[in-house]
Amino acid sequence: MNLKKNIVLAALASIFVASAPASANYSNNEIRIGYLADMTGAYRDPIGPRGMDAIQMAIDDMGGEINGARIVTFSADDRNSPDVGSSVVRSWIDERNVDMVTGLVASSVTLAAIRLLEENDKLGLVNGAVSSAITNQHCGPNHFHWVYDTWAMSNGTARAITQEGNKDWFLLSADYSFGHALEADVERVVKESGGRVLGKVRHPFPTTDFASFMLQAQASGAKVISLNNAGHDTINAIQTASEFGITQSGQILAGMVLFSSDIRSLGLETAQGLQFTKAWYYDINPEARAWAERFKERTGQMPTMVHAGLYSSTLHYLQAVKAAGTDDTQAVRQQMMKTPVNDIFAQNAYIREDGRMVHDMYLVRVKSPAESRNADDLFEIVRTIPAEEAFRPLSESVCKMVNN
Repeated sequence: MNLKKNIVLAALASIFVASAPASANYSNNEIRIGYLADMTGAYRDPIGPRGMDAIQMAIDDMGGEINGARIVTFSADDRNSPDVGSSVVRSWIDERNVDMVTGLVASSVTLAAIRLLEENDKLGLVNGAVSSAITNQHCGPNHFHWVYDTWAMSNGTARAITQEGNKDWFLLSADYSFGHALEADVERVVKESGGRVLGKVRHPFPTTDFASFMLQAQASGAKVISLNNAGHDTINAIQTASEFGITQSGQILAGMVLFSSDIRSLGLETAQGLQFTKAWYYDINPEARAWAERFKERTGQMPTMVHAGLYSSTLHYLQAVKAAGTDDTQAVRQQMMKTPVNDIFAQNAYIREDGRMVHDMYLVRVKSPAESRNADDLFEIVRTIPAEEAFRPLSESVCKMVNN
């Protein structure tokens, strides 16, 4: 009788242990997150230091710990340098045993970082970088791409503008991997939509003097000037175009990667009428607005789409760590992939086998000063681009993990 009782108790104990994740399954009894971003340069305002606030909000919403394991963060300025970024990530892996690195803003820095993460079987959550190559030519089993990419941004904006009858384009691109990828994607969409590219020029990254580039664009006779850059470069290009009277003379400026912080810097008087694609806007639904108000109360500013993506991806990661009962990279990755994304950033979204997080995108128009009700009322949503249309189809992927 005692033997039977002991067997039953042992069986119950084994069931309990198997179903209740123990903190012993977390290395160092901590979940360690590194935030790598441009804190002082061209991408400081749309992402930068406030990205850490978004990450901390996700950590706070998880209670600051998981099954007794504390959530610890590190942050660093990559200075938009692949060498600096690689050095930071390597030190985090070797000296601090980070489990996950997020932020990852400049595409050149990101491509260097994800190689190190794969070599050391750590997870990367790419939020700031835009190059679609991250989940195409450079896809891998150790990173996800969350907010947007060049395929989605160009597909939404360039297709809409070309199909409105604006067939002749001039491409102005940042001269590094992100700008090159965006230039290629815009050119593809323009030609697929029946348009043509009359000229192209690349500018140094970053730069403040856009005069010669805008003169070339103006002289090309193109109806549309595509700004294949981001952050301060985009702001400077738009301001130069305004000084030269480019839009007043009838040419259209198409910003491929614009943030709400950019529109505030430019002012509605200068930016009104601009159309571009966004991954998220704080007025898409009441839940997004409520979270954005929390962010503003904490930071003094409304969040950009990347801030929302940092919150969303970090929360999804931490929920997966909790559900898996471990911080093992591949176990967490599988848990994230099999769990739909439903939060303030996206609804009914999911992660594909190439690492792309697939969600709705939005074509927006910048309001005029007369249309805007307050300082935070910047955009009108022209069209919701369904998730299945927004990103590169897997049938066109060259990712080694996709079985076409």
